Amino acid sequence: MSKLIINKREYNVDLKGHETLLEVLRDNLSLTGTKTACEESECGTCTVIINGKAILSCITLASAVEGEEVTTIEGLANGDELHPIQHTFIDCGAVQCGFCIPGMIMSSKALLDQNPEPTQEEIEYALDGNICRCAGYLKIFDAVKEAGKMMKHDHHR
Repeated sequence: MSKLIINKREYNVDLKGHETLLEVLRDNLSLTGTKTACEESECGTCTVIINGKAILSCITLASAVEGEEVTTIEGLANGDELHPIQHTFIDCGAVQCGFCIPGMIMSSKALLDQNPEPTQEEIEYALDGNICRCAGYLKIFDAVKEAGKMMKHDHHR
């Protein structure tokens, strides 16, 4: 049995060693907010945060993160209270089809936790690995800027 710490909760999972973190999250733990798309590290929809860094769960072995702190999109809200990043994505109209949004939000959170006042260039760089097929990037960038302001003032990290 392997112990995974996901969204501050411990899970004992029987791993064979070849399962990706994405597979375990979705198939074993029913945490389906992390999306499956390319499964080749090209689109960013499967982004989660491990020890404060945005990573692609489709190319990360679950066994490699044993004992590490993993945060998925399900771990951002506090009960029914959305995280400021989730609020700003809604308020700024950054959500279109919604498929890329969990990965975008997780990449944004990793950035804003390190730098709540990123430049446009820093935002674009942080989200470079996340593809939005609806091409809603400008509203997404606006949402990240607004979330940074909220997080800085509310100290909600």
